Amino acid sequence: MDKSVPPRASEPRIRRRDRHGRGMRGPVAPPQVPLAASRGEVFADLVQDSVERLERRWPQLADIEFLVQDVPYMIDTGEPLGDETVPLGGTASARDDLPARIIIYRRPVEIRTKSRDERAALVHEVVVEQVAELLGLSPDAVDPRYGED
Repeated sequence: MDKSVPPRASEPRIRRRDRHGRGMRGPVAPPQVPLAASRGEVFADLVQDSVERLERRWPQLADIEFLVQDVPYMIDTGEPLGDETVPLGGTASARDDLPARIIIYRRPVEIRTKSRDERAALVHEVVVEQVAELLGLSPDAVDPRYGED
């Protein structure tokens, strides 16, 4: 009786078909469609879109670093904030070798919105407010359409 010997670890294993004999599976989605984007990636794209809209008018925003964090934390201790009102964004001025930063908090924004369109509008509003605070201007001066629906 002929017994087949399993291949050694150094030998490549040739796979001819799947276990049930139905052939190999094809791709789940066409190559031009992203398979999956996490909520964090989708949110970061919304922030990036908002920043790109503002950079056309304010080229100095290229020197500012835009960050997305899940929830607000105190910078020094790393502990969650204890305030009753949860901020949607924050700023940090430039110091030493670090550029100025604007931070958008993903979870508080997501909780306050129901649809992607509402989320995009709120993200843009928060970005405009934080840019205005960092530049020392009013939000209307940063984006003339601020507050319009």
